[in-house]
Amino acid sequence: MLFSLQNTKMMPGKAPIQENPLGLSWHDSAWIPVLNPSNIMDYFSERSNPFYDRTCNNEIVKMQRLSPDQLTNMTGLEYILLHVQEPILYVIRKQHRHSPTAATPLADYYIIAGVVYQAPDLGSVVSSRLFSAVHHLQSAFEEASSYSRYHPSKGYSWDFTNGKAWATKEPVREEPSSLFQRQRVDMLLAELTRKFPLPVAKPVHQATETSIEIKQEPKSEKKEMKPPPEKKPRLN
Repeated sequence: MLFSLQNTKMMPGKAPIQENPLGLSWHDSAWIPVLNPSNIMDYFSERSNPFYDRTCNNEIVKMQRLSPDQLTNMTGLEYILLHVQEPILYVIRKQHRHSPTAATPLADYYIIAGVVYQAPDLGSVVSSRLFSAVHHLQSAFEEASSYSRYHPSKGYSWDFTNGKAWATKEPVREEPSSLFQRQRVDMLLAELTRKFPLPVAKPVHQATETSIEIKQEPKSEKKEMKPPPEKKPRLN
């Protein structure tokens, strides 16, 4: 069982301070081959899982050996299995239940191939996207400014000869698809085929040969051409 501590600071004489749980991950190799929807909540409730709060109602139900359906009749912190996409993806929600019909979501956790992560909230996603965009824009401006030149008589100009050499991009090798990806693609294609069936081609009827009438022009009889009359010499 392992979990990462990338965002944890060790202070001398003090307990480690976790800054951001989004940088944590946890897994137990012994559970991964046998994970399924019936035991995924037991896997998530392991003692070594840093995302699991042992003061939740799930722990009370587990200790008293009650049915998981009793969670809806309790109030307080609980975990529920929100989404299942076998055999690789499970989504678990942490929420505070107020009544059998009202609950406030607090956090979502997704389990991919047995590894547990905390799903980022909307603010973290927007902040990360903005930071990435600003970083790329800053890099572009710095690279562009390295090619600018100034001469007192010519002014500003661009010089790409002495700048950084353009790196030749190597062709990217495509990784082969996994069995899970092929099965999902086949399922999506089959579903689209059912919703939008291909039009059936109509049989092409052979056109009946139409008799082509050839109009024969009446032959005009050739008129006999008479020679011009001979000119007789004039008698003075």
